[in-house]
Amino acid sequence: MPESPKKYFPLFSRRLKDARIKAGLSQKRLGIEAGIDEFVASTRINRYEKGVHQADEATAILLAHVLGVPLAYFYAEDDSLAEMILGFCQLNRADRNEVLDLVQKKLSPE
Repeated sequence: MPESPKKYFPLFSRRLKDARIKAGLSQKRLGIEAGIDEFVASTRINRYEKGVHQADEATAILLAHVLGVPLAYFYAEDDSLAEMILGFCQLNRADRNEVLDLVQKKLSPE
């Protein structure tokens, strides 16, 4: 039986709030920059952060773009994986390839 998508609501909510605070944006500003009507922007973001409502995929993509984080960051099941996703995305292509090579070496049998 597939896992319930509701399992990811608390992760999304917490990481959305963390990323917004790190970006120095108010709930209203984040909502407006993501294309949410200014009169409801603060309320909508607050409800996403509280887990009352879940952003649909298109909105989550826009929020990630505004916050400068990859969409996968919001949904990674493990906090260390979420941090690795953030860090990896900040690397240039050569450094990404180096990290991937290291991971592949660690995973291959000796």
